[in-house]
Amino acid sequence: ISTIIPKNYSLSQNYPNPFNPSTKIEFEIPKTDLVKVAVYDITGKEIATLINSTLNAGSYRVDFDGSGLASGIYFYSLETYGFRETRKMILLK
Repeated sequence: ISTIIPKNYSLSQNYPNPFNPSTKIEFEIPKTDLVKVAVYDITGKEIATLINSTLNAGSYRVDFDGSGLASGIYFYSLETYGFRETRKMILLK
């Protein structure tokens, strides 16, 4: 998204939220790292892996399509070596 290198890891709230059927998830990483962005259902079961690869430092945006899922609360997380953050999102159909 940007050429500016972030100073910290961060995971932004998805938008729109609530969403139907797709939403955008933005995050920042300050250094090259193995990054995993995944979506989980309310029971903690992983239902989608959006990213699972090494990324360079920077800002990123990934789209999530929930068209095959039921309405409800879902969670998404950003995981790297030494950092993990999880946020809640709502799918309304």
